[in-house]
Amino acid sequence: MSLIVNKRVKHEYEILESYEAGIVLKGSEVKSIREGRVSFTDSFVRIKNGEVWLCNLHIAPYSSSTENHDPKRDRKLLLHKKQITRLAGILSQRGLTLLPLRIYFKKNRAKVEVVLVKGKRKYDKREKLKRKDMEREMKREIKERERFS
Repeated sequence: MSLIVNKRVKHEYEILESYEAGIVLKGSEVKSIREGRVSFTDSFVRIKNGEVWLCNLHIAPYSSSTENHDPKRDRKLLLHKKQITRLAGILSQRGLTLLPLRIYFKKNRAKVEVVLVKGKRKYDKREKLKRKDMEREMKREIKERERFS
């Protein structure tokens, strides 16, 4: 199972909800995704005219193909109509955003996990990093004590 994760989302945003969406791709794009040649930098999800679009996702051209695709083209996401209308309502009210979290294959179909996020404050990020450092330090101390006893 091919899995490409957008690590930055978990660090910079607080995840509120997640949705699994199908993605409309061309053949060479599928092959590039299977090779893991995807970049999430500056990618986001937009709702236009009742349709969900994945914007700025860079899928590198497939190396063995002569007919390649535009790497940064907008790609349509496949969600249920009820989910789209619900998301459109939520996005219009609050300061929330839709972002792609990961791309994977499920039964040979490319899927995108789209998450509804809220930006973290700087102090939240610092607090999380401090907690991680403390946990790492505690594990290191425990290992040393076990080694010497």
